[in-house]
Amino acid sequence: MIRAVLFDVGGTILDETHEFAAWADRLGIPRHTFSAVFGAVIARGQPYTEVFRVFRPDFDLAAERALRAAAGQPETFGEQDLYPDARACLAALKAQGLFVGLAGNQPAHAGPLLSAMDLAVDLIGTSEGWGVEKPAPGFFERAVAESGHDPASILYVGDRPDNDARPARLAGMRTCLIRRGPWGHVLDMPEEAGRCLFRIGSLEELPGLVTRHNALSSENNSQIAG
Repeated sequence: MIRAVLFDVGGTILDETHEFAAWADRLGIPRHTFSAVFGAVIARGQPYTEVFRVFRPDFDLAAERALRAAAGQPETFGEQDLYPDARACLAALKAQGLFVGLAGNQPAHAGPLLSAMDLAVDLIGTSEGWGVEKPAPGFFERAVAESGHDPASILYVGDRPDNDARPARLAGMRTCLIRRGPWGHVLDMPEEAGRCLFRIGSLEELPGLVTRHNALSSENNSQIAG
């Protein structure tokens, strides 16, 4: 049975469109040009930071974040960037008695921002806060440890087959891919997608799928015990 559900953040519960636009504006690049390069980088399977280096080869993301903050334009997000289906999904899963958490590749300042949104979660973990990034095994080991659950009882939900589904599966978790955001629509890995427990187009689908899965698992366990 699924006893815990952990979510990636960017592209899964948060729409990062506004922040990508802010970076394009800061670099003085037309937004559609930035988006086009972003898509090409994703299709090649490169880290998203390569997008910035196409336009500025010496780009240092950490340094640029600090400069933005100093200029009064920090990298940020809020309620307006939450996907419309996210809050209700998290609450519905919590109502099922499940452990619910957020664990994604995010800077340390994302933790307090997520906490301030008062989401129905038991855990908020960021890669910078944990000192390890996806898809490194250590990230998922930390996520499992923080959840306090056996990996086989954890469902990890994300938009990327490479950074989310594959490493979570290798860590022993069940996986769910959501098709939205840049990676969800550009990066295609059918073999990995086929190994997922669920593939969805909206978080609205997830609570019902988990309920049915757990009901079936409970029924099968009862039959075995009998």
